[in-house]
Amino acid sequence: LVPAGCQAGVVEVERSVTAVLGQDVVLPCRYRAQEREQVVQVTWLKRGPGGQSAKVAVLDLQHGEHVQEPYAGRVLRR
Repeated sequence: LVPAGCQAGVVEVERSVTAVLGQDVVLPCRYRAQEREQVVQVTWLKRGPGGQSAKVAVLDLQHGEHVQEPYAGRVLRR
């Protein structure tokens, strides 16, 4: 949530990413924060057919990194 009157940073992602089944793929995502803004949690979701979302991973400043079981060992943060 962003309080009224505050501006948030900008999320930068690729419009399209090509992947090959069974091969590694990089899903670039950058967040350009505003001055004095601190990011405390980042969540990656995978959108499936019909638009439903499944949580892939959560990175939290206080609680660390948690990757959902189906993606364990398959997610690398750079």
